[in-house]
Amino acid sequence: MTNSTDNRSLPELVTGLVGDISGLFRKEVELAKTEASEKVSHALTGVEAFAAGIVLAICAVGVLLAALVNGIAALLVSQGMTEPNADALSSVVVGVAVALIAWGLASRGLKVLKGENLKLERTSASLQRDAQIVKDRT
Repeated sequence: MTNSTDNRSLPELVTGLVGDISGLFRKEVELAKTEASEKVSHALTGVEAFAAGIVLAICAVGVLLAALVNGIAALLVSQGMTEPNADALSSVVVGVAVALIAWGLASRGLKVLKGENLKLERTSASLQRDAQIVKDRT
């Protein structure tokens, strides 16, 4: 079976190749835009989790330090500790607990934002395949 491209002249073949390469790059740009949009959406989820962690940490500092410090201080005073010492110790305990929770939420958000999660893998693989096709045709 004969191929119809065998009967075309060199200028026609070059024109066809240029048209094919141009169309290929347009499609690759569209793929890159689509994949980048997906990655940005995924990254925004990480930013949201990170922001939620920060907001909760700030809220926790205000609410928990007020309520828990007083509660723990009252418990320590009832156990025989002086009030200033009980206030200081309870403040440290609550502060450390809130800091650990905030760190956990923030690190989870940052993990989503790592560079590996933002790579354009499909676009990169497609570009490599396209480059190989162009090499084979020339």
